[in-house]
Amino acid sequence: MTHYDALETRSTDERAADQLAALNRQLALHGLDPLSDLSELARLPVLRKSELSARQKANPPFGGLPVSNVAHVFQSPGPIYEPGGIGHDWWRMGRFLHAAGIGADDIVQNCFGYHLTPAGMIFENGCRAVGATVVPAGTGQTDLQVRAAADIGSTAYAGTPDYLKVILDRAEEMGERLRITKAAVGGGALFPSLRQHYADRGITCLQCYATADLGNIAYESPAMEGMIVDEGVIVEIVRPGTGDPVPEGEVGEVVVTTLNPDYPLIRFATGDLSAVLPGQSPCGRTNMRIKGWMGRADQTTKIKGMFVRPEQVADLCARHPEIRRARIIATREGEMDQMTVQIETESGDPARYESSVTAILKLRGRVEIVPPGSLPNDGKVIDDQRRYE
Repeated sequence: MTHYDALETRSTDERAADQLAALNRQLALHGLDPLSDLSELARLPVLRKSELSARQKANPPFGGLPVSNVAHVFQSPGPIYEPGGIGHDWWRMGRFLHAAGIGADDIVQNCFGYHLTPAGMIFENGCRAVGATVVPAGTGQTDLQVRAAADIGSTAYAGTPDYLKVILDRAEEMGERLRITKAAVGGGALFPSLRQHYADRGITCLQCYATADLGNIAYESPAMEGMIVDEGVIVEIVRPGTGDPVPEGEVGEVVVTTLNPDYPLIRFATGDLSAVLPGQSPCGRTNMRIKGWMGRADQTTKIKGMFVRPEQVADLCARHPEIRRARIIATREGEMDQMTVQIETESGDPARYESSVTAILKLRGRVEIVPPGSLPNDGKVIDDQRRYE
């Protein structure tokens, strides 16, 4: 397979020179002085989501950042508002889709959400960049998804890792044989057993690491040896809670500077953990590789493709004063994310809290009542018990 463009095979020196020039153009948009070397980037302050949210509340909608060419405005939990553009490969997702073998001959069933969140548009924009046809399926309505995939002849899937299995299983129940042979997934962890499950069905599944704010950050190639950093961002791995880069191979927080002049985020802290892999990918792409998503620097956890934050647990407790403490437990059952909400209260009726859990956490989960004083006194309100190896 040819590479997406010549940027992917640049020498280290050439990439560094190009990135420094692009970075200085971004800094100029912020009224900041240029740097003489990329290493000086670490001297600049880190921008955290909490700070961005506060800025946006004080100066809506984008917190006074030098945003331009806005075609869409999206909302993420917080809330945080992100601009979106309609230029060629604006979120740089085409690079990943090309690596996944998706192109002009493909019909992509795009099962990322379109409602307020940007994921659906991010992948649709990427599909347009590689010439693929898009079925804007969105989330849910599985029977209709199967019907559309069968009738239209979808050859590729884009969505969260879990949902493709739901579609495939339902297709079998409906007696439909789908033609999907490629899957480009994100928004959650792709567990090795699930990837193998798809491979056994003749589907090659690759994953990317992207966010609403930054677009594509890193992606897998067919080599499947780590995730290759996208050409349109500068990635640092820093010690959590600081802006200090860690040595290669050490796990730390992913901090990203985007080179998109329409939304120039400088040293934006994702809250995600990862580590740099040594060497280069066997596929010939020369950019730095990271291990992929390795958890959260804080307790924020992604379940079924949605972030669940400690603040939401606090909101649940505040809505019901009789709740003394609560804890969310994330597990896996049958290749699907499961959420259990343990509630310390003298009330013995879990149903009493189910509607509040759904409304506040934006997810359905099992509510389990536990005796007062039984939850560990360790300050943990979200316990991710899933294994990522």
